[in-house]
Amino acid sequence: MANNKLVVIGGDAAGMTAASKVRREQPEREIIVFEKSDFTSYSACGIPYFISEKVKTYQELIVRDPDTFRNKYHIDVRTQHLVLSVDTDNKKIKVLNKKTDDEFWESYDQLMIATGGKAFCPDVAGYDSENVFGVTTLKSGINIERYIEDKKPQNAVIVGGGYIGLEMAESLLERGLKVSLINRSEQVMNTLDPDMGALVSEALRGLGINLFLSEALIGFDVKEGKVIAVITDKQSIPTDIVILGMGSRPNTDFLEGSKIELGARGAIKVDGQLRTNIPDVWAAGDCTESLHLVSKEHVYIALGTIANKTGLVAGSSIAGEKTVFPGVVGTAVCKICSYEVARTGLLEKQLQKLNIDYVKATIESRTRAHYYPGSKKIVVKLLAEKNSGRLLGGQIIGEEGAAKRIDVLATALTHNLTLQNIIDLDLSYAPPFSPVWDPVQTAARKLINSI
Repeated sequence: MANNKLVVIGGDAAGMTAASKVRREQPEREIIVFEKSDFTSYSACGIPYFISEKVKTYQELIVRDPDTFRNKYHIDVRTQHLVLSVDTDNKKIKVLNKKTDDEFWESYDQLMIATGGKAFCPDVAGYDSENVFGVTTLKSGINIERYIEDKKPQNAVIVGGGYIGLEMAESLLERGLKVSLINRSEQVMNTLDPDMGALVSEALRGLGINLFLSEALIGFDVKEGKVIAVITDKQSIPTDIVILGMGSRPNTDFLEGSKIELGARGAIKVDGQLRTNIPDVWAAGDCTESLHLVSKEHVYIALGTIANKTGLVAGSSIAGEKTVFPGVVGTAVCKICSYEVARTGLLEKQLQKLNIDYVKATIESRTRAHYYPGSKKIVVKLLAEKNSGRLLGGQIIGEEGAAKRIDVLATALTHNLTLQNIIDLDLSYAPPFSPVWDPVQTAARKLINSI
């Protein structure tokens, strides 16, 4: 078989999905996977729930371990192997065996890059202290959980108010810690419009989180290898543990000199079949950029859904199939204790940058019929094109039953539906699940009057 040897860099969602797809389609194919950690195919999204002890053991987050891939699927998974560089001219990669500290070159016929993202780390002294943690790998989650068990910290400071920061705030609250969160911008969740982000900030304060907005991290006060206080441009906050939730960036530094083209935020440029600009080299997951179906721009969005989907498409492409990944609309959900936050499509600031004439509406409704027990408040904001009524974005904040309504809007965005199309949808109704007019349709009815 031509192009017989497939080498995969990265053994989590995208990499192992691709490798498994190729194995199913080409049973005799030689497949080698290099993974820098001890783990393969795990749910990074589940890490906060392991730390909060909703998930009792980290093993529950592992879908398939390295031995399963080796013995059942005959994929040569080599853990504790870090890829240092890629030579596309000679079709080989330089690898460090972390267990033996030996370096070697491995040849490939086809290469799949799935190195994921890495936590953004501030360039301040003390970031490498023993009680400062990022949250991007299963190993980092295990380290945090063990530190909480062993050291019994009482106070935590979270730096950054994105998805990871808020989910970790919930986890640490549930572990009994006093939580402070600092954020350099004037709102948490910069993936929301400011008016919706303000609702999240209000909810966080209601949960007892000390929220400090428009404060930038300046440094750490370190004593005997531990951070004892986080220093901002406004104050010093005592702490026993620090969580970095400042977002992630593509793990692509090792590609310098490889001739593989990078795009949005340093992510790898790929086409619809996840091929790079170099023949016989594919990439997928949190190290790649995606086409945004609404803005038509290439963006960097690191989510498990995208990693699994692009990994499958890349594996199909490597195996000779013609599957195409169409792109994304930026759908994401987050839970902070009883509150649910969801978003999809574009924000007002993005529409303004694109010079798109838009209208907006925000409504307050209930998650169930108002008379049914357990009904909770839900706020829905929609953005639509001024003349056509085409949906451009949506954001939802509420309690139970709120977040998954975003899927209706994500479907509408994917298929270019208008507000009238959303109003006409035959959505399900019963008092335990929704008012007779679902909140997303109520918002569309309000907004259509502005078209």
